[in-house]
Amino acid sequence: QLLASASYDDTVKLYHEEEDDWVCCATLEGHESTVWSVAFDRSGERLASCSDDKTVRVWRRYKPGNEEGVACSGTDPTWKCVCNLSGYHTRTIYDVAWCHLTGALATACGDDAIRVFEESAASDPRQPTFGLTAHVPRAHSQDVNCVAWNPKEPGLLASCSDDGEIAFWKYQRPE
Repeated sequence: QLLASASYDDTVKLYHEEEDDWVCCATLEGHESTVWSVAFDRSGERLASCSDDKTVRVWRRYKPGNEEGVACSGTDPTWKCVCNLSGYHTRTIYDVAWCHLTGALATACGDDAIRVFEESAASDPRQPTFGLTAHVPRAHSQDVNCVAWNPKEPGLLASCSDDGEIAFWKYQRPE
C-alpha cells in the first residue's frame, strides 16, 4: 500500500506502511510552488499532482529492473515525472481527480474553471501526452476548490467552490 501527500514545501511525499507506521519512501520534486492535491490513476502506477505553479504533473512508478533502465535504489521503486501540463491554467490549480473508469483527468482551478484532459491514444506510456478535451470557464462564480468523479457512472463529475455551490457535470468524450 502507498499513501501520497501534497505539501507546502512544493513536493509530493510517498509513504509505505511498515509495521504500524507510515514511512516516507520517496519525495517527488519538480513543482515550483505549493502542491495542493494528488490523485492516483486506477492502476496505482501513475500519480497526478497539481500546484500553485499552475501545472499538473504526471508521475510514473518504475520498479527495480524496469525495461526502461530507470535507476532505482535497492528494492524501492523510483517515481519520475513523465508529463507536465502547463499553459492551460491561469491561476492556482487546487484539485486534480483521475477518473478510474475512463482515465480522464479533471482539474479545479482558482480561475473559476473546470478542465478535463485525456491521454492521447497514440502517446508513448513512458512520455504520455494529454490534451484538453473540456473547459468550463465559469463553472462557478468563485474559485473551484474540488472535483470528484463518480466511481460508478462514467463521466459524472462533481465540483465545489468558494461560492458555496456544488455542481454536477456530465462529461462526454469527444468523438
